Amino acid sequence: MKGFRTALVNFAVEHSKLVALGLLAIMVFFAAFFPNMTMDTDPENMLMPTEPARVFHNAAKKRFALSDTIVVGVIKENDPNGVFNPETLAHVHALTRFAKTLRYEDPKHPGKTTGVIAVDMVAPSVVDHMHQAGPGTIAFDWLMQRPPATEAEALVVRDKALSNPLLVGQMVSADGKALCLYLPLTDKLLSYKVYTALQEKIREFGGTEDWHIAGLPVAEGAIGVEMFSEMVIASPLTMALIFGMLYAMFRKWSLVILPMLIATVTVVATLGAMIALGFPVHILSSMLPIFLMSISICDSIHVLSEFFDVYTAKKGRKESIKEVMNTLFMPMFYTSLTTAAGFFSFVTTDIPPARIFGAFVGVGVLFAWIITILFVPAYIMLLPERVLGNFGLAMHQGDKESLLTRALHRLGDLACRRSKTVLTLFVACAALSVWGMSQININDNYAKRFAVGHPIREADTALNRHFGGTYTASLVLEGQKGQEVFKRPDVLNYMASMQAWLVKNGYIGKSTSLADIVRKVHQELIDGRPENFRIPASAPAVAECVMQYQQSHKPHDIWHFVTPGFDAANIFMQFQSGDSTRTGEAVKAIGRYIEAHKPPVDLSYKFAGLHYINYIFQWKMFWGMLGSLSGSYLIVLVMMIVLFRSFIWGLLCMIPLTLTIMFIYGTLGFLGLDYDMPVAVLGAISLGIAVDFAIHFLERSRQMTAETGSWEKAAPRMFGEPARAISRNVIIIAIGFLPMLVASLVPYKTTGLLLFSILTISGFVTLALLPAILTIARERLFRAKRFRVQDEAGTPRTDPVPALARIGGPGRDGKDGIGRQ
Repeated sequence: MKGFRTALVNFAVEHSKLVALGLLAIMVFFAAFFPNMTMDTDPENMLMPTEPARVFHNAAKKRFALSDTIVVGVIKENDPNGVFNPETLAHVHALTRFAKTLRYEDPKHPGKTTGVIAVDMVAPSVVDHMHQAGPGTIAFDWLMQRPPATEAEALVVRDKALSNPLLVGQMVSADGKALCLYLPLTDKLLSYKVYTALQEKIREFGGTEDWHIAGLPVAEGAIGVEMFSEMVIASPLTMALIFGMLYAMFRKWSLVILPMLIATVTVVATLGAMIALGFPVHILSSMLPIFLMSISICDSIHVLSEFFDVYTAKKGRKESIKEVMNTLFMPMFYTSLTTAAGFFSFVTTDIPPARIFGAFVGVGVLFAWIITILFVPAYIMLLPERVLGNFGLAMHQGDKESLLTRALHRLGDLACRRSKTVLTLFVACAALSVWGMSQININDNYAKRFAVGHPIREADTALNRHFGGTYTASLVLEGQKGQEVFKRPDVLNYMASMQAWLVKNGYIGKSTSLADIVRKVHQELIDGRPENFRIPASAPAVAECVMQYQQSHKPHDIWHFVTPGFDAANIFMQFQSGDSTRTGEAVKAIGRYIEAHKPPVDLSYKFAGLHYINYIFQWKMFWGMLGSLSGSYLIVLVMMIVLFRSFIWGLLCMIPLTLTIMFIYGTLGFLGLDYDMPVAVLGAISLGIAVDFAIHFLERSRQMTAETGSWEKAAPRMFGEPARAISRNVIIIAIGFLPMLVASLVPYKTTGLLLFSILTISGFVTLALLPAILTIARERLFRAKRFRVQDEAGTPRTDPVPALARIGGPGRDGKDGIGRQ
């Protein structure tokens, strides 16, 4: 490895122009693929196409002609009659007519259109009022054929709507204060386009009512669109902040631009390669630039930090950069391997976009390493010598220590002199973290991915307060023997009982099924009285109810709830919360109910719907990321043992990573925050980042102990340049992620906060705990011959005096111990 290192560094130094031109050619080559970029904003693609839940979901949609639906709600709290006044109902009528026009040219089928499915819409002007037209007959009239002209007419519409249990809790709230329109789509990917058009139309109404647009397709579509726009804002802000901090530390524009160049080339080459290989940019891979940008500059900051500390005009840039690269080559190689391994672990998950994201970020990390090794020396050699005038620690500080250096010396002094106290405090924090981790709640909710105050999050809260729920799933029951199972009164009564039990126990907000339709028709066929809202006593009577229902304006609606052969039925369930935990509770409750209350015939059951698909994805993501984290943890541990050629040193290297993960997850549990997709992804990513500082610190500790002969003498030097380099990386990269906190999407806020925490905690643990452990276990860790300096007689010389008494040995810069001169 030493020969390879020397050859690379010498090549970069001696052929700087060739290296620079090669790098430019690489960037231009991969940038040429950017016009071919395609976007994939469909969260359903987070699951494999062959995933059983996804396959059944799509089959159920076709079988029952189901569509993903946008929910538009209007609320009028300050009117005694709620939304049932002429003005509001006129707006509802106008918006319904407008929604029917939201059709667009279908790019997949020229000459055809796609968009809102008008025939399946639910709104006052397009649903039937079912009422008795005489003994044994039913009449179907439009609930609101035209907007009412008077308050009395508006109240008639209200009374008709509230008389139909199928509409209460779905289209109209029980208190009459709110009303919903349901707009089914031919393709859920059109949801954001329809959402935008509806918002523009609603603005024409003048704001006299509270309008809200919700539904899972809207939330998913908005996240897919807004994540890309947020990235366009967050990435430049992050780069600008990092650039400013680099200048504050190194004071040379020509040098601080170097990490930015490396980051740019890394991002362009990696993203370009992904596009060139035909992979679309998914919601997850849209975050690839910001991860690569931050990770790729870590090594260059280490190099600049060391170069800043060792450069003098007398030594010159050529010898200085060679010294720096020879010193840092192995630590940077180790950290790049482990970081890449952390991301490569994603390829073991069952989540396709996560596999692509992990694979390309891993490749990008290794690419950034080779660029750093080659381009940094080449770039410095291309600079005129005069540019480095007044550059370096000696020129800027002389004998005066900076605030950062003084702080690091004090930290090192504390860690070594109070090593047992420091170790005890960290053990106590770890114990608390274990308890906090036991309190973690695994949950995901699309609405909570929007910041408080975002229109979609406000809509979710408002509409779910008034209705049975804007999140929907289907419980599909299928008869195992015979046909026309769902014409049997006992089967329909069984369905109705289960539905009532689910609502009563709070598992769902509302449900609708064939049983509800039959009961409503039967009620009107008899006399319209509430006590006759029940299933008739015979199968022929059930068939009669179905036939009567098919005389309505929308006879096909019946097939959303039962198949033509009456061998399978769909119970349409509404949830008032998007929490995956609530979905999971309902799924388990249904299983328990069917187990405890055997159906009158053999029935199988399965679930469909976007809300259920998200529940399945949440669990696959959790276990997939947990498996990825565990697997990559073991891989990195083995790598550390091999690279350090020591089991103990390998374990020691994993301590900051382990504690960082424990502290972060423990804090989630303490604060009662959800373990959701962003947290799961970042938890797995933390492995690749948190181990870097430990590798640098331990490798340099071994180098300096071998040079000085004892840890006591090496410790002061470790809290010079090596600690400064680690601290600069922590400060620059951690703070560099903070601009993401201004985003309107919670996943970006979470990403910024967690990455700030990962870097800060892992850096602090590295600089505080590792030296304490090295001090306590110095005799065991540094007993090898390579850690001892030979005296004049050739006898190994060690320091017999305890470390806490002799930590003031001379350092590289002539300093007598940590924090003293």
